Amino acid sequence: MFFLGGLLIYLAIKKDYEPMLLLPIGFGAILANIPFSSAIGENGFLTILYNAGIATELFPVLIFIAIGAMIDFGPLLQQPFMLFFGAAAQLGIFVTTLLARGLGFSLKEAVSIGIIGAADGPTSIYVANLFAGELIGPITVAAYSYMSLVPLIQPPVIKALTTTEERKISMDLNLQPVSKTTRILFPIIVTMVAGLIAPMSVALVGSLMFGNLVRECGVLEKLSQAAQNELSNLVTLLLGITIGSTMVAENFLTWKTFLILAMGLFAFIMDTAGGVLFAKLINLFLPR
Repeated sequence: MFFLGGLLIYLAIKKDYEPMLLLPIGFGAILANIPFSSAIGENGFLTILYNAGIATELFPVLIFIAIGAMIDFGPLLQQPFMLFFGAAAQLGIFVTTLLARGLGFSLKEAVSIGIIGAADGPTSIYVANLFAGELIGPITVAAYSYMSLVPLIQPPVIKALTTTEERKISMDLNLQPVSKTTRILFPIIVTMVAGLIAPMSVALVGSLMFGNLVRECGVLEKLSQAAQNELSNLVTLLLGITIGSTMVAENFLTWKTFLILAMGLFAFIMDTAGGVLFAKLINLFLPR
């Protein structure tokens, strides 16, 4: 585990792969695997952070507030149809969930592994903690590692599924400005609709949309900047080192971990394939 922790730190510093997460995760793994470490255990500060921020789902919720404050939903509101491309790109979640189930994982474990395909670290952490807390370490490492490797994962898949002519197609954009009223109402309406359809989603969707409302309302600029910077940086730091502390050798170095890493890569590949194939399908019905 010392080697793995060092490898994550190396990738963060030397290769610039998700350094804000991989570096604290790697260092947390080293702290947790030192014999008789006072960092973990009943009074260890990493255990206290885990119980306060991960077990209660507080850290992912705070991260979502920060992410919401960073998001500009303008392009989506200008082209609502693009929502379907995003939905198609979630194919990896469902295919990987079925694959994990077929490999003998329980339904809750399979769902936790499949959510790696969301390509969203906080969501992966939230779902894993909810359904399969013992797998939160490998799931988090897989999610953030493959997120940083998207520029390497996607091009071969895209080239395999498209022709040269298709890759040369130019998209004509005729975008209309989005009113401030629309930008303010959007997070409120999304929260209400998502909450009524799936009440369990309110914590994540609500925090994401609250952060976006803070951004778009126009009267909370200081809070918006604080959420985008100070809140995001601090919680990410604590989240990373806390997740790293769950990577104790006897729990992490198992066949399940290697299967999760492999299925995480498969999920990202299927996400890319889903988005590309949907675009090819739609392109059959659109004028050139």
